[in-house]
Amino acid sequence: MGIADIAKRTGCAVTAELGPPKGTNLEGFLKQAAFLKGRVHGVNVTDGQAGLMKLGSLAACHKLKVSGIEPILQITCRDRNRIALQSDLLSASVLGIENVLVLTGDPVTIGDHPTAKPVFDLDAGELMATVKKLGAGLDLTDHKLDGAARFSIGAAMNPCVEDLETEISKTRRKIESGADFFQTQGVFDPARFERFITRYHKERFTVPILAGIILVKSVKMAVFMNEKIPGIVIPPQVIARFDGKVDGRPEATALAADLIRALKPYVQGFHLMALGWEDLVPDIVDRAGIQPSF
Repeated sequence: MGIADIAKRTGCAVTAELGPPKGTNLEGFLKQAAFLKGRVHGVNVTDGQAGLMKLGSLAACHKLKVSGIEPILQITCRDRNRIALQSDLLSASVLGIENVLVLTGDPVTIGDHPTAKPVFDLDAGELMATVKKLGAGLDLTDHKLDGAARFSIGAAMNPCVEDLETEISKTRRKIESGADFFQTQGVFDPARFERFITRYHKERFTVPILAGIILVKSVKMAVFMNEKIPGIVIPPQVIARFDGKVDGRPEATALAADLIRALKPYVQGFHLMALGWEDLVPDIVDRAGIQPSF
């Protein structure tokens, strides 16, 4: 079932995120996925995140599907032209994948192939519109398809940026292009998030939002995200929770549950980014009271 439909039906869709391996050994990937089975409605598989060459999202999504986990195909504009993007989407539909998250893609210069040539034949809005068109049975040049490819389309959102009006403008364009649900950048400041939601509702937007919850592992990680990742705002009192902690796992679990409870009145679900600590997700889900109904 589409994530957007789940969010509207249950009022709280829960998704998580996994990165595929750099190679063909899926043992670790499937081990982490097992912690999420039955605890979330869907699992994103990243597509060349941070410009790193890894196993493709499409193959990894298929492996999740056959293991009984609903996949969400991340697809970026960075690496493929419009022919390849449409072809991959048709392939995903044939493999039973029902949800996609459309992204621009991180710069190749930060990854492990910094001299690679980026493509960006379509931008994220254009790609979302293309996905909608495939669902109507047509390709991007209006040739009729022998079988449509229908998806619930996800888009990224950065609600805690300083420039609220620019983010609202980007959000409007994504909705106009066909976004069915949003997954946000990690949220650590509920008051700042509420500021965005107030503006969001003022625009009469109704697309479901899944708030991003990143598991913080240490003070060092929190400071790095604050300084280097656009849209991440971690208040000093949150960072202080990890001071002196040799093992950050208990505090990461407690913080995630606290944030979910604080944000729950404003959103239609949550996107959990455990970053290798997927074994903590069941406890977070239970403590926050968001056990999914299927």
